[in-house]
Amino acid sequence: TMKNPVPQAASLLLEKLLLLVHVRPLPAGSGGEPPPAPGYYDTSCFKRGDLLEVPRTLFIHFGIYLGENRVAHLMPDILPAFTGDRRQIQQVVTNKRLILGVITKTASIRVDTVEDFAYGGSILVNHMDRLFQDQVLGSEEAACRAEKLVGATAYSLLWNNCEHFVTYCRYGAPVSFQTDKFCETVKMIIRDQRSVLASVLVGLASIVCLGLAPSTTLPTIFIPFFLWMAG
Repeated sequence: TMKNPVPQAASLLLEKLLLLVHVRPLPAGSGGEPPPAPGYYDTSCFKRGDLLEVPRTLFIHFGIYLGENRVAHLMPDILPAFTGDRRQIQQVVTNKRLILGVITKTASIRVDTVEDFAYGGSILVNHMDRLFQDQVLGSEEAACRAEKLVGATAYSLLWNNCEHFVTYCRYGAPVSFQTDKFCETVKMIIRDQRSVLASVLVGLASIVCLGLAPSTTLPTIFIPFFLWMAG
């Protein structure tokens, strides 16, 4: 007998939601280890305008290299909605700030060191160029686009995340393949008449498997919401 595709699809949907939220371990009160010390990464192989890609377990984080160990990247962050103090905003984004930024749809395009951006992960350079072929802009153009956008910005899990930012800067058009995969999964569940049951199963699975915490309760809130909006 064939296995029921609904629980499998629900599990995949949960994974994609976590992917889009970009949850990652952070220091400063979140219980994580501090980022690698300066010099951990060999920045001599990076060129201004390069698209840096850091694969994680459930998501990929993206940034544009600006030179001199600086990376521009988009991060959900609640703080820019309350203050314009650059010193406060420039501090490492904690998980609390990140989750609240996702909920309130606020973010900042910030400039961090390579160490703070990658946070110990491996870095791929211009890995997406093969997908865009002749659409790659000049390196200086990509870097200048990133620099002009630095500051507070709106955030959307589906329409304006870190991948949209880097593809706009380097290829001229905001695209997110992670979002496309997520939407395909949502459509697959919605097409099944038991989609409501699937959303409940995902919510329960996220709590049972991942524990009751902001990073896990957020998907349980969004899953039924997305299914209800699309229904």
